[in-house]
Amino acid sequence: MSESPVSVTDQAAIRRITVNRPDKLNALNAATLDALLVAFEAAAADPAVRVIVLTGAGPKAFVAGADIAEMADLSATDGRDFSLRGQKLMRRIETMPKPVIAMINGFALGGGLELAMACHLRIAADSAKVGQPEINLGLVPGFGGSQRLLRLTGRAAALELCLLGAPITAERAYQLGIVNRVVALAELDAETGKWAEQLAQAAPLALRGNLDVIHVGGECGIEEGLQYESAQFGLMFATDDMREGTRAFLERRKPQFNGR
Repeated sequence: MSESPVSVTDQAAIRRITVNRPDKLNALNAATLDALLVAFEAAAADPAVRVIVLTGAGPKAFVAGADIAEMADLSATDGRDFSLRGQKLMRRIETMPKPVIAMINGFALGGGLELAMACHLRIAADSAKVGQPEINLGLVPGFGGSQRLLRLTGRAAALELCLLGAPITAERAYQLGIVNRVVALAELDAETGKWAEQLAQAAPLALRGNLDVIHVGGECGIEEGLQYESAQFGLMFATDDMREGTRAFLERRKPQFNGR
């Protein structure tokens, strides 16, 4: 039996999902897209999982892109289907009810950057390179890269990355707002772990509420977004976690959240 293109490990409430094709620089073929979707659906459904960390196996790449060998002979219809397959995964990650951290340990190009941008937080090694090089293959981004770049960076930077097709450094990606933090490669795992531990100890329903209000607000007008925020704010007052959080604050102790 061939090795799975995706591996999953747990450490307490933190689940690590790893794209496991280091010999192919973790390129995304159809089987890998499907395996990632299964892994994220399982993480969403597992009440023991509070945070997901997504990364790539090996020393070189987070995900170096879509698998060009698999794409080369696709028809126009097949190409559209492959794009929709990738977009389904990215949308699932983006709408996860639990925070997802992309730990960018190396190249995140094309589909790899699209995968990282679908995550809620991104922390990159200072040696990492990111980009949307599809134009060099006679293509446009297919897994949502044009749309998420536009929303993360604005029109000018999105056009720069998509039209020029050249990779940029992690530091430049930080300046553009593509990644949240850049650290030395030797510190990447530990720093990502700190974020994951902090999130794992936070109130799960409030985490989900924050993910929801920011996601909805990014896709609607401000009046609708404000109304949704007020509704979610009110719902939090019906939770045990809100009562525990406020009591702990007043009693000057650390809260113990149970997700209810």
